[in-house]
Amino acid sequence: MSAAYTLQSHVEIEPGVYMPRLGFGVGASPTSLCQSSVQFALSTGYRHIDCAMHYGNEKEVGLAIKASKIPRDQIFVTTKILAPLTDDNGVFSEEKIMHSLTEAVEQFGLEYVDLFLIHTPTSGPDGRLKLWEGLEKLKANGRARSIGVSNFGVDHLEQLAAAGKSKPSVNQIEVHPWRQQRDITDYCQKNGILVQAYSPMVRGRKLDDTTLFEISIAHSMERVIDPAQILIRWSLQKGYVPLPKSDTPSRILGNAMVFDFHLAPEEVAALDALDEGETGAIAPNPVNCP
Repeated sequence: MSAAYTLQSHVEIEPGVYMPRLGFGVGASPTSLCQSSVQFALSTGYRHIDCAMHYGNEKEVGLAIKASKIPRDQIFVTTKILAPLTDDNGVFSEEKIMHSLTEAVEQFGLEYVDLFLIHTPTSGPDGRLKLWEGLEKLKANGRARSIGVSNFGVDHLEQLAAAGKSKPSVNQIEVHPWRQQRDITDYCQKNGILVQAYSPMVRGRKLDDTTLFEISIAHSMERVIDPAQILIRWSLQKGYVPLPKSDTPSRILGNAMVFDFHLAPEEVAALDALDEGETGAIAPNPVNCP
């Protein structure tokens, strides 16, 4: 295990459920590479794997977990569902929703997942509520230890609260210096909802940014600290849980080496000043959908 990675902490997302502060994303990881990438990530110290039904590589993630020989309770596994299923009349079907959720867990070859999220709010108010009710039942059945949402805006979160539903433990959204979504992150932090940051490295598109490069150089006196590590460190210091992705072993390892340095307040402020709002997004952000 990487010496730097052992310095990471966990965050309690609900009583008794602890999430490692750094995750390993497998979105867009092809099935031909996913298992070996996850196995390598686990061998270097990662203990948090972020997956989804939409990615189509749950089987490979499960095989990697089993091959690692690491006790199941030491690995935090997340998955997500896109939309609720309907019956032949187009009505949201509780039976089909529960079947889909249960099958999603079984795709990993595991008895449970640690976190199950609604992947997107685009199924509308009724669809979101039906999915949430399904997730609440899945949790009650022991197939998910915790449940949450992804790409939810403030209105979507308030809808769940107004309906008297349990509070999501997590909201996973695109967050990096160029897309900070401060209204959502502020709401989540004020209401005890953990923010997970996907695309924390902006898919590599901003690694030549002048501000980022200068901060990287300033931290490279004892060892090289690259721009990607600066972005992950920024996310950690904001209180988020970043989910970097890679199928390149050197990058997988490098992305974990972020616990032995600290950004100064003025460096965080300089990165904060890069915010471009909606124009800074690199992924679809349905946070304002009806």
